[in-house]
Amino acid sequence: MTSRIPRDSRLRLVRPRPLAAAPRAVNQRHSRRPAPRPPEGTPAPAELAGMARSLLAGAARVARWADAALGPGGDAATADGKATLSAATAERAAAELGLTVVQVRADWDTARLAGLIEVHGDSARPGWRLRAWNRDDSAVLRGWVALFDAWSLACPEPEGHESAAVAEVVSAMPQVLSFLQLSAGPVPVEQLLDLLQQRVTELRTERCEVPYGPQPGQARLAPVVPGTASPAAEPADETPLAPLLDWALGALAAVGALTYGEGQATLTPLGSWAVWVKLEQICVAAQSPAGNIEQSAEDMLRGCAQLRPNGARAEYRAWLAARPVGSAVTELLAAARGEDALLRGLAFEALRVVGPPAEPDVRAVLDEPTLRPYALLWLAEHDGVDPEDAHEVLTREEATWLWVDTAAAVTDHGESAMLVRHLESAVQPTVPMLLDEVRAVGHPRTVQVLVALAAAHPDPALAKAVRRAAFQVHTGGS
Repeated sequence: MTSRIPRDSRLRLVRPRPLAAAPRAVNQRHSRRPAPRPPEGTPAPAELAGMARSLLAGAARVARWADAALGPGGDAATADGKATLSAATAERAAAELGLTVVQVRADWDTARLAGLIEVHGDSARPGWRLRAWNRDDSAVLRGWVALFDAWSLACPEPEGHESAAVAEVVSAMPQVLSFLQLSAGPVPVEQLLDLLQQRVTELRTERCEVPYGPQPGQARLAPVVPGTASPAAEPADETPLAPLLDWALGALAAVGALTYGEGQATLTPLGSWAVWVKLEQICVAAQSPAGNIEQSAEDMLRGCAQLRPNGARAEYRAWLAARPVGSAVTELLAAARGEDALLRGLAFEALRVVGPPAEPDVRAVLDEPTLRPYALLWLAEHDGVDPEDAHEVLTREEATWLWVDTAAAVTDHGESAMLVRHLESAVQPTVPMLLDEVRAVGHPRTVQVLVALAAAHPDPALAKAVRRAAFQVHTGGS
């Protein structure tokens, strides 16, 4: 199969340092699309950052208090190993900050969602955004967008509703927000409810949950004109969506994305800007050579294997913007568990774009041998370790396993010369030591990697030693 785009023979599967954390993408011309400009009337980034600082002032205050009071050697932040603030710590913070315990807990939760606080076990530490809070407008805006993305966690969902119905509303709200952004003004709640009902019906139709043909007591489905009420827009099981829409709009108002009252909703400047950014990301992906936004995680990653790092990251951002963070992380980790080592590395590159919201799921896979080295590197970089030094968190065995896994990606997708150069990224000082440890590590692709390396290496003596090692692994000899 050929391509009109010139190939980069290095494939950028490994960094020019020992033990690449993940494969790198290749092959894309730089986009000549001019940087998009936000809609007329959108405040400047500095003004938007000021709005975000104001909205998150309480969260930043609690985060700074936690940094000073709950640092190494201080009191425990939580009592149960979870992110919930312990009663004693909440009372202490309330007394020292002059707040109520309820206010402290609310600001604590907001700080966590915005990435101002990171909780690990029973200890808390400040996130990198808090360190840059006063000097970096982009860090502030990213923190607020993280809170905006987690709006469904900011306020507890109403009781008495099935989790499936809540999930449908969460999945449908991006379309409602897009409509609000395009309206550029107040929109009656009745109109938003009608749009929500249509979108939920579409979601159920896609899952084949809407029965076909006329049903008893139900009108025949008919075309619906957007913005007009119609019985056909009602979901099949007539789940009352009005309370869930009220919850969603209230939660979005609580994070500062919109104003809600008197039977109408209006996006705030921050909310309008955030929705525009996400729509723009989706449009960029749709216009890109890959256009992977509607693909599954595995297919998206395969498409990104043909892109250079910057282009791949743009695809990751657009793909993530089009779906809830939780389900996106689950999809990426599922793709990483597959047999293709290249997709495994690219999945963790995409998880780097996700950032802090992916941390619990990444920690949860540390017990999976296939994913553990990648997860350890991801967590090290997340904790602030320089990417060039992150490989030091791996044991010798984990480092060797990752070397074989990366070599498998090169074998499947790279060129023979690159596989030879991959020898330089091993932590072992000599080839005999590398072969001994590779044979012992038990990677399922060891034989294929060694056979490919033997065929590619120009040194006959070394190639013979590698072939012998491959045969010993294959036969179980020593």
